[in-house]
Amino acid sequence: MMSLSANIKQFAIDAGFDRVSIVPAVRLDDEAERLSEWLDAGYHASMDWIAREPQRRADPREIFPAARSVVVVLKNYYTDHRHTSPGKISRYAWGDDYHDVVGSGLRTMLERIRLEVPEIEGKVCVDTAPMMDKAWAVRAGLGWIGKHSNVITRDLGSWVFIGELILDLELEYDSGLVEDHCGTCTACLDACPTSAIVEPYIVDSVKCISYATIEYRGDQIPPEVSSHLDGWLYGCDICQDVCPWNRFEKPTSDVRFEPRLGQTSVEPNGILEMEHPEYVERFRRSPIKRAKLNGLKRNAKHLMK
Repeated sequence: MMSLSANIKQFAIDAGFDRVSIVPAVRLDDEAERLSEWLDAGYHASMDWIAREPQRRADPREIFPAARSVVVVLKNYYTDHRHTSPGKISRYAWGDDYHDVVGSGLRTMLERIRLEVPEIEGKVCVDTAPMMDKAWAVRAGLGWIGKHSNVITRDLGSWVFIGELILDLELEYDSGLVEDHCGTCTACLDACPTSAIVEPYIVDSVKCISYATIEYRGDQIPPEVSSHLDGWLYGCDICQDVCPWNRFEKPTSDVRFEPRLGQTSVEPNGILEMEHPEYVERFRRSPIKRAKLNGLKRNAKHLMK
């Protein structure tokens, strides 16, 4: 008979995840220190929620006191399409909202686990929970943090979403970290048009196109960023597009990540003319709603200059 840990891993594959690993629910001390240093440098810009109780992010028992194990999953979202015009959208937002897709898969896993262990309790985490997702993927041996600060896997590249299922049960744990395989490569640093990667593994959000077009709420994008948008309306994939490890990218089997309406870009003029009801309909259950219509219109205006 398969062990519960082995069953959980099979449940993850059945739920559509591409990689899974199980590790103890412990405090990530080294990772917490690096996060504090990043916050102290002000690299989080206006994303104040990251700075709220940063130490709480380092220990899953802070958000789920009964935590004993963390099941970490990766989901490949790569689809083989290219941008066709200005108004470029980051690849992660071409299809359905990953919070919904990954969260649904993790909840399915938890339901199946409860069929075997009815008394088990768990917590689903997908980005919005105060978990250090990338750090947990590394701790679980699923990949390493690249110099662009994204998780890289040896067989799927960096086009992966991360999620966790925290459980109140001790399981059989995986061991072994993946070595950093970036070596002397500086492709991402060299390609970043705003020099947002201020040093290997460190991104200054203030200079980042993704931050400016998604999270930043100012009326105008700072000129040092807006002058380098190069057609990006929402997000930016430059550092991942140039990463040599993404030569191993493979198309996802999940059609929910295919571009909506077949579009990898949205014409800036169309955004400027868009009314709120159309916005709600066009971007329902899409990550793009994060920027709100006002943010998209601001971005579109910069692209039209």
